[in-house]
Amino acid sequence: MPSTVTEMAASLWKNLLQTTKERILQQRRASLYIGAHGYEEELIKKKLQQFAGGSVNLSKEDNGIGILTLNNPKLMNAFTGTMMLELQERVTELENWTDGKGLIIYGAGNTFCSGSDLNAVKAISNSQDGMNMCMFMQNTLTRLMRLPLISVALVQGKAVGGGAELTTACDFRLMTPGSEIRFVHKHMGLVPGWGGAARLVQIVGSGAALRLLSGAARVDPEKALHLGLSEETLLSSDETGALEEARAWLSQYTEGPASVIRAVKKVVTAGRELPLEAALRTEKDIFGTVWGGPANLQALVRRPKHK
Repeated sequence: MPSTVTEMAASLWKNLLQTTKERILQQRRASLYIGAHGYEEELIKKKLQQFAGGSVNLSKEDNGIGILTLNNPKLMNAFTGTMMLELQERVTELENWTDGKGLIIYGAGNTFCSGSDLNAVKAISNSQDGMNMCMFMQNTLTRLMRLPLISVALVQGKAVGGGAELTTACDFRLMTPGSEIRFVHKHMGLVPGWGGAARLVQIVGSGAALRLLSGAARVDPEKALHLGLSEETLLSSDETGALEEARAWLSQYTEGPASVIRAVKKVVTAGRELPLEAALRTEKDIFGTVWGGPANLQALVRRPKHK
């Protein structure tokens, strides 16, 4: 009888954990915009498909670190239509990567990203297409931000316009000597449309965000550190060296079991995005997925002492 009760309890606990994990996963993948908002995803996908060039590449390393590369160096890694589509595909791939712990995003050819390819922008300049593209990229970058991976934008060269917005969808930003982040939207007669303004306010505060957006100022590594927009200025300017430095920097936060690192990111995301009571309930649910888990039980056996 006791063994049957134990087995039933274990089964119920397993089912509870699975239900909790599925619910959290569904919340993370939920789109900001759906058809009820006037969003026509298939329509904008067909239009973006017409503007080819460049690629968004993903490599997943054995240590749980993903490397996402914006690869369109002839146009300073500007997003073509097909690159926007590929970014969505790579985010989906990362959502399904259960062993992942961290992510580095960088641009090929020693520069980060110059925003959108102007050829695509001109071709979808009507209001309906522009709004659909805006909603498409906000959906993608919000899902990127909510990934249970600790993410870093490695800024080399220029991160301009949409490129600057992309950096704000990462948890952290690292900059190389001589690099800059610049929100140039004002000079294009625009405001950020990929969620960059809202995220920038969360990162640096409303006053600093207003200055950066209304002044379209160049933010060099020193100023970025002062504003809290960047975590560190790396020593290396070349692509290989900077990437190795970024890996080393990120490793201090991704050391440990994937289940724990991913849980940490999830509770922080909940705290940032949800009202307090909902965040507390989500934290409780996530706590339940690691309590009594392999990492927790191994730590209890080791009885670590914290100095």
